[in-house]
Amino acid sequence: VVKKIRTILRTQYAIKKIKVGHAGTLDPLATGLLILCVGKMTKNIYKFQELEKEYYGCMKLGSSTPSYDLETEIDNVYCYKHITKEMIYQKTKNFCGKILQSPPIYSALKKNGVRLYEKARKGEKIKIEPRKVEVFKFEITKIEFPNVYFNITCSKGTYIRSIANDFGKSLNSGAHLTELCRRRIGNYNLNNAININTVKNIELINQWTIWFFISYIWLLFEFNFTMIKRKLSQFNFDLPNELLADRPTKNRDESKL
Repeated sequence: VVKKIRTILRTQYAIKKIKVGHAGTLDPLATGLLILCVGKMTKNIYKFQELEKEYYGCMKLGSSTPSYDLETEIDNVYCYKHITKEMIYQKTKNFCGKILQSPPIYSALKKNGVRLYEKARKGEKIKIEPRKVEVFKFEITKIEFPNVYFNITCSKGTYIRSIANDFGKSLNSGAHLTELCRRRIGNYNLNNAININTVKNIELINQWTIWFFISYIWLLFEFNFTMIKRKLSQFNFDLPNELLADRPTKNRDESKL
């Protein structure tokens, strides 16, 4: 994704060097919202990383995998016939608030400079210390045994795969994640994004910022305004009069996107 957006910017605006970075990855099999920052906005990536996240997902009871999702094959099968809907609703309370969580060994976290998933794929034994995360809301939306559908709102660093795995254990069974979609990051919503596969150009929305919305991605851009006008002059764009005027120097709020 980062490479694609960087290529579009370089081609469309004839920019040789441009910074592009993301504010939090998604699991390989997950879908949903991703925030990309471009140019000066890359300095604010940490602000977006601190925002709470909202996910929709599905976990399957009765089996587990080493990656806690469908990235790896099922390695253990458990009985789940003893589990009732009431037990599931009740157990969600144990996963709300500040909790300790062990990230999956199949993750992008680094240990001694090496990604954990690289060690895991080599069959290396990995010890991961639990980390404190916070779950603000955990709601079961539908139960169709063995599948349990849910919405969850959580803090930075929370692995939903780990919650699925731990949830199965708490029910004296097993579970793994079969579906995950990130719907929201702070006030940025998936409904206001457009699909990465439809991205072909970048549109100038207002005087200070170039906004580009991707379904499954929000892009936030801020370039030097003089450079923007110079680059856009190479194309046949009909720009608003206020964009063609000199950039004001007063009453500018750099914090607004």
